[in-house]
Amino acid sequence: MKASEEPVILKLGGSVITDKGADDGVIREAELLRIAREVSGYGGKMIVVHGAGSFGHTYAKKYGLDRQFDLEGSVVTHESVKKLAAMVVGALNRFGVRAVAVHPMGCTVCKNGRIESMYMENIKLMLEKGFVPVLHGDVVMDSELGTCVLSGDQIVPYLAKELGVTRLGLGSAEDGVLDLEGKPVPVITPGNFEEFRGCIGASGSTDVTGGMLGKVRELLELSKTSCITSYIFNAGKADNVHRFLHGDPIGTRISPDKGD
Repeated sequence: MKASEEPVILKLGGSVITDKGADDGVIREAELLRIAREVSGYGGKMIVVHGAGSFGHTYAKKYGLDRQFDLEGSVVTHESVKKLAAMVVGALNRFGVRAVAVHPMGCTVCKNGRIESMYMENIKLMLEKGFVPVLHGDVVMDSELGTCVLSGDQIVPYLAKELGVTRLGLGSAEDGVLDLEGKPVPVITPGNFEEFRGCIGASGSTDVTGGMLGKVRELLELSKTSCITSYIFNAGKADNVHRFLHGDPIGTRISPDKGD
């Protein structure tokens, strides 16, 4: 498939690139390097967003950042996810991707936990000049709460709308959204969401941002106001990131309707 002139957004789940069950930040180095190698084979414009995994959720929960403002906790959590971002960028650049970290704490303001504004000019210029911006789940300023935990799953649809993206993928540790028999649901739409809602679980590890159900809700909301095709797929399986980037339908598609 020929690379599109429009950027593609690839989200790497924290459970794929880190040991999300660890008490402190633990990277899955072999997985990260494999994914970086697959990303390097894509020649089009791209944004990478990654989850915080055990680098962020552990501290966010420890300090109760999903419930209250804590100055020290905000700093500690932000510094931890910055370390993970540096590792992700380092792995991508090892394979010639030309990635640059963009920390949401420095460019985003939320209101009651939802993005109110994000400075986009630098991201647009990076894409224009051939860089691959790398954003991540982070602690950001919030006009009502002081700070809030901003999930990469909320960043992805915001970027998609702002940049006119038509294709995005959330690489998780599952083969997609699984039904009660453990098989991937081919398509989820606003019309059939309630049918599958009962089998969409939250993360089994420490996660203050909503797990799989949070991902599906964000993408369904995006599908109501755009023509963007979204996929949730298993980035932990070799070649799946490559397949997504090169246009293969993979995992579960999130769509406005079944005929989309």
